[in-house]
Amino acid sequence: MRMPTLDDPSRNEDFSVVRALGEAPSFQPGERVRILTRHPIGHYRVPIYLRGKEGSIEAVIEPAAVDNEEEGFGRNAGSKRHYYRVAVPMTEIWPAYAGSARDGLRIEVFETWLERI
Repeated sequence: MRMPTLDDPSRNEDFSVVRALGEAPSFQPGERVRILTRHPIGHYRVPIYLRGKEGSIEAVIEPAAVDNEEEGFGRNAGSKRHYYRVAVPMTEIWPAYAGSARDGLRIEVFETWLERI
């Protein structure tokens, strides 16, 4: 068997990743999303000031990760999903924001906190 080198273009074909069911990203860069408004009991990693705000997916964070929130309560059997870097315009956070319309906040949000809009 031929062993590919790091600069071999066929390397990715030889070592392609086989995803488990449900581990393919649900969102793609450029998609518009809303960060869900939920108030579960416990420690959650989505800042309150961003819940209900709209933004766009800037990047899919690889590899898929365990849902830390569910894992913390012993409710995860090892299933994995993705974090996404979400770009939220500053005017979405502060409607009276006087800075550039290009200003925004970037945050990584777990898949279970996002919905497509």
